[in-house]
Amino acid sequence: MLKYLPSLNDHNLPYPDTVHPIIVHFVIAMVLFAFICDVIGYLTRNSRLFEVSWWNMFFATISIFIAIIFGQIEAGIAEPYNAVEPVLNFHTLLGWSLSGIITAITAWRYVIRSRNPLSVPIPYLGVGLLLTCLVFLQVYLGDELVWVYGLHTVPVVEAIKEGVLR
Repeated sequence: MLKYLPSLNDHNLPYPDTVHPIIVHFVIAMVLFAFICDVIGYLTRNSRLFEVSWWNMFFATISIFIAIIFGQIEAGIAEPYNAVEPVLNFHTLLGWSLSGIITAITAWRYVIRSRNPLSVPIPYLGVGLLLTCLVFLQVYLGDELVWVYGLHTVPVVEAIKEGVLR
């Protein structure tokens, strides 16, 4: 059975490079842009920005699940060593939590849009600010996994294969 699986490259991946960061950057951009559009739309009373915000949240909701799937696959084949496990576990937990939070906020945004597409309430903007903070925390954790712990980088993959990291 294992002979049918693709072999892993020097990044310990079955494909040329990590896919999770590529997809997750779209989610990050869409969530942050949606919040910015809502704030500017609220301050300027430009209701067209609320529509832009809605569609960004809608596609971010779909995209986060794709990002999580690739994140789970790539975390699973990364062979994380002891020092990285707490950060990776927290990053995974927060990622799954964000999928639920973003889905709930998008559903709430849909209700707001259905009732009055010309405005958003202040509590929604407050939740958007909280979501923005959670996204920044998640970005920090993801950066730490790559830039501090070196997951899927060639030197770390080689060190794991040689048994230097455990």
